[in-house]
Amino acid sequence: MIVTLLTDYGRDDDFVGVCHGVIRSIDPDAQIVDITHGIRRYAVREGAIVLRNTLPYMPVGVHVAVVDPQVGTERRAVALRTADGRILVGPDNGLLSLAWQRCGGVEMAVDVTRSPHRLEPVSATFHGRDIFAPVGARLAAGAELADAGDPLEPEALAAVDLPAPRHEDGGIVAHALVMDRFGNAGLNVDHDDLAGSGITLGGGVELEVGGERYLATYAQTFADVKPGELLVYQDAYRTLAVAINRGDAAATLALRPDVEVRLRPK
Repeated sequence: MIVTLLTDYGRDDDFVGVCHGVIRSIDPDAQIVDITHGIRRYAVREGAIVLRNTLPYMPVGVHVAVVDPQVGTERRAVALRTADGRILVGPDNGLLSLAWQRCGGVEMAVDVTRSPHRLEPVSATFHGRDIFAPVGARLAAGAELADAGDPLEPEALAAVDLPAPRHEDGGIVAHALVMDRFGNAGLNVDHDDLAGSGITLGGGVELEVGGERYLATYAQTFADVKPGELLVYQDAYRTLAVAINRGDAAATLALRPDVEVRLRPK
């Protein structure tokens, strides 16, 4: 069975490789897909958004996610099954919540903090190796979810909240959520949120960030504007984003998570 991994571990240390080794030691037939290990350190909400966006493009399987600033505390480690048959494994800090919502909700959840599948002794700082990877591997190898830990009511699981866009002064007040390595900034606006805003494809859009105003074009793709020009577009996950063709919009506009971006037709 497929096992996907999403973490904030990066690639400079041994963490990812050790998690791979633990999974393969338990289930030599596991097919491991690294979604990313480039989530910003401790950025639980960013990890939750990326997991939500990417899981629909992954085969149904076991999906292990670790962005865990509270490792070693009393926060739970959990495994759950979604309505579409996926198994999610990770810390109970909201990291899994947007994904399970996208996948139809939670059918069953268990607390795997003291799972019989964990490695012993358990490190206080590397639950990715000692709890999440081995639990995920056992489940991928066919172990029953109910046997992986103690029953947990789905309503008790932690969830993250995303800010909501709002219509104001003839435009939309959005929020930057995630920035990729190209400096493109994803916003909390989908196609339906644009209804009634006056923002139309090919038209001008005035952006206001931190009191500064910028002129962009609502375009389909980067090449619809000249290099160095600003654009607003619908990204690969069907939400609105801000970019500079062959430039870095996040740096130029000083965008970071939760910064307000006001969009008005121009």
